[in-house]
Amino acid sequence: MPLTLEIVTPDARVFSDTIDTVVIPTVEGEVGILPGHIPLLTQVEDGELRVTKGGVTQLLAVSGGFAEVEGDRVSVLAEHAISEDKIDEKAVEDALRRAQEQLTAAKDLDPQQYERLQGLVRYSGVQLAVKRRKR
Repeated sequence: MPLTLEIVTPDARVFSDTIDTVVIPTVEGEVGILPGHIPLLTQVEDGELRVTKGGVTQLLAVSGGFAEVEGDRVSVLAEHAISEDKIDEKAVEDALRRAQEQLTAAKDLDPQQYERLQGLVRYSGVQLAVKRRKR
């Protein structure tokens, strides 16, 4: 009895498939979901989401949002999500460097801009960790 996983961001449906298991990074730690899991609603943390299907594990970088488990359906509504194969390491490194420079140079950022830049730094770090994990 497989799970159905759907990962959606404000921009797109990033993942939709039947799977065997998923491990989701949450604010309480990683949560592994298997078929027959009890209903759950949890807050997603920046981190590595692992999807297993047929013995093959696929990695995705996720940032913020919520995950809901109901029956054998898992829905992840994330601020950002990207699969490992779509991460452009050079572009992420450049974005990370620019965000760090802006944080260092800025003295009077409004709180929203400061949080946005810090979120970009965190998500960039997660993407690089996912991309470089198998090296």
